[in-house]
Amino acid sequence: MAAGTPVARPLDVRWIHGSPSAKHDTDPEIQVYEYDEHTVILRQNMAVNYEAPFLFLLFGDDRAVLIDTGATPEPAFFPLRTVVDGLIDAWLARNPRDGYRLLVLHTHPHGDHVAGDGQFTGRPLTTVVAADPATAWAHFGFDRDPEAVALVDLGGRVLECLATPGHHPAAVTFHDPHTGFLLTGDTVYPGRLYIDDWPAFTRTIDRLIAFAERRPVTHVLGCHIEMTRTPGVDYPIRYTHQPDEPPLELTVDHLHRIRAALTELGGRPTRHALADLILWPSD
Repeated sequence: MAAGTPVARPLDVRWIHGSPSAKHDTDPEIQVYEYDEHTVILRQNMAVNYEAPFLFLLFGDDRAVLIDTGATPEPAFFPLRTVVDGLIDAWLARNPRDGYRLLVLHTHPHGDHVAGDGQFTGRPLTTVVAADPATAWAHFGFDRDPEAVALVDLGGRVLECLATPGHHPAAVTFHDPHTGFLLTGDTVYPGRLYIDDWPAFTRTIDRLIAFAERRPVTHVLGCHIEMTRTPGVDYPIRYTHQPDEPPLELTVDHLHRIRAALTELGGRPTRHALADLILWPSD
């Protein structure tokens, strides 16, 4: 895969954003957006699950990685494997090779990010790394060194992975040098940032800022959209119709805004709205 400095460009897509009621829904169960010929972003339909998480399928020369598997286990309602298999087949038709493998990783183990794992059980040439702390952190080596930067080599495309607890003790962030994407899961996204461990979250934001200063980051991409386009205003929890969504993509500047808010709050876990997201300490 050709290397080069990634160029920031908007995601040229209008995401499926739910319907007034399930009977009015005409959207596919999974929206497929091909950012480039080697990078696909998927979104689950809100009519299937209100979380409507985003998933990422990245192709390297030797294998692809699927990051997260969505909120619904049943293929009849959420045909993730069928969609992923079709995308891999199409990629292989353009880039023929034998023995092409699939790796399944996760941003963290909450149910709306791992529910589809079982669809890949028994799939040939496939490795599914469970998202629980013992398994995921051992896979990345974070159990031995939580400050390490782990590498995921796809062949000509090497992701860098960081342990980023705060939302969840096993949260992981991925950086893709091919696109410049910083894939932050539920740590940073345009929505309610549920913070389970406030000090750990603060350290994670510091680490992400320092990391991004040394790498090209085009977009900060989380796994949900929960905000409206009105600054500081989110959609209600479990809402399934979000026609006024802002873009998914955030920037490194948002990391600095989060850090400034944390400093302003003085280490006190406090619900605090910014224009594009809300700091939301867990009860």
